[in-house]
Amino acid sequence: MAQQKPNIVLFFVDDMGWADLGFRNPVFETPNIDKLKKEGMSFERAYISTPTCSPSRASLLTGKEPVRFQMVRHIPEGKAYNFDENGRTQEEFHLWEKDPVQMPSRNWLPLSEITYAERLKQYGYYNMFIGKWHLGSEAYHPIKQGFDAQIGASNFGHPKSYYQPFFKQNNPLADSSDGSYLTDVLTEKTQDFIADYKESKPFMLTLWYYTVHGPHIGRKDLVEKFKARGLEGKYAEYAAMVAAMDESIGKIRQSLVDKGIADNTVILFLSDQGGYFTNSPLSGGKTGGNTLGEGGARVPLLMYYPGVTKPNSETSVPVQSIDLYPTLIEIASGKKCEDKQINGVSLMPLVKGKKLKSRNLYFFRSYEDQYAAVISGDWKLVKYHSGRYDLFNIAKDISEKNNLYGTNQKEESKLKSELANWEKSVVVQ
Repeated sequence: MAQQKPNIVLFFVDDMGWADLGFRNPVFETPNIDKLKKEGMSFERAYISTPTCSPSRASLLTGKEPVRFQMVRHIPEGKAYNFDENGRTQEEFHLWEKDPVQMPSRNWLPLSEITYAERLKQYGYYNMFIGKWHLGSEAYHPIKQGFDAQIGASNFGHPKSYYQPFFKQNNPLADSSDGSYLTDVLTEKTQDFIADYKESKPFMLTLWYYTVHGPHIGRKDLVEKFKARGLEGKYAEYAAMVAAMDESIGKIRQSLVDKGIADNTVILFLSDQGGYFTNSPLSGGKTGGNTLGEGGARVPLLMYYPGVTKPNSETSVPVQSIDLYPTLIEIASGKKCEDKQINGVSLMPLVKGKKLKSRNLYFFRSYEDQYAAVISGDWKLVKYHSGRYDLFNIAKDISEKNNLYGTNQKEESKLKSELANWEKSVVVQ
């Protein structure tokens, strides 16, 4: 007999471009993700509130805009930022050399922040974490933030290699065999967890992949496959990484079927920011000074809730990573999330074919001249420290080629004012 509450599996991919899926770009092979899209709902305009590694994870875990707790950049490593060789530091904040305003950013997610794992535990869930953490060293690892167990979490933001040894120091998967591929190892660990799970309570499985973040090292058999198709260099490696990740999702979903729980398991899939390579037709990406462009801030987001999501459905309503927290709470509790400390809203109304209350989405990161943005429906305003503004109608101009700022658009002054007021309310002076 199936348990009443559904299990939940959250796939979170690192640096996966919005366009880098088979159903959007035939260069890539993602049959399992394509199948997930056909079965569930695609949020066509999903965004990360602070699109970069650590803050993206923090926004997902807490349902809060990371700037509110002063995490505006990824957590660095190395002596230059006072981290030791094991990825640890005693300093709570760091500065970024090229940041024009020298804003401090946190080196770990404070334990005082409430995570979705902590809240789901209150609703009777077992929380398993597998993969990349990048929210602090051991004292701040997943098992300190509400998760019951963790596998593969390191103190580093990316591996040394996707082939063993994966990390130079404190390799959390050191027992993996020589020649093993990191994505496959995490997949096998996840499959083992599902097969061996004997608790009577439902589980929330959080799998945060290290892939497709650099170093771009694809699985050798897949690299050869894409090179034979004409892809070259790092792009062939990247395509192979995407394919291996897609294989992983297929295998894990098959494990749910084998366990007999697939029909009572919610699947979520998203990325932490835009891709390193081309994000066409979107502008910008992970690097290059335009990360708040659609190519850097917009990410794939898919949800499959058996018996609830309408197959092959889509929504163009703008949503954000902060919305996953209240969505998970609603799935787990069967009731609307009433948490007061969060900024996100549940996506369940959209899933059920209803509307969300109109709202603005805000963005903030502190690396370069471009640093803040606001989205209101079809409109997007981007702000720079140098005084520059960009204004785009995303519905009509997905590639952000036509800057409408200064052309007497009625949205211009309204969004400038709203962004300035939000900035004053969230930025610690």
